Amino acid sequence: MAKGNRVQVILECTEHKDSGLPGTSRYITTKNKKNSPDRIELKKYNSIMNKMTLHKEIK
Repeated sequence: MAKGNRVQVILECTEHKDSGLPGTSRYITTKNKKNSPDRIELKKYNSIMNKMTLHKEIK
């Protein structure tokens, strides 16, 4: 059975850590590790801050 190139990654908000507000904003998504070997960055909605923020992949 062949292993796929898609892996699950966790995206965490970068602005939320600096704001001092309680809680975290995280999303789970998948990426193709062959096409994008670097860590991904996406703009996602942060419900605690009520705005779109930059979310980076964490290990």
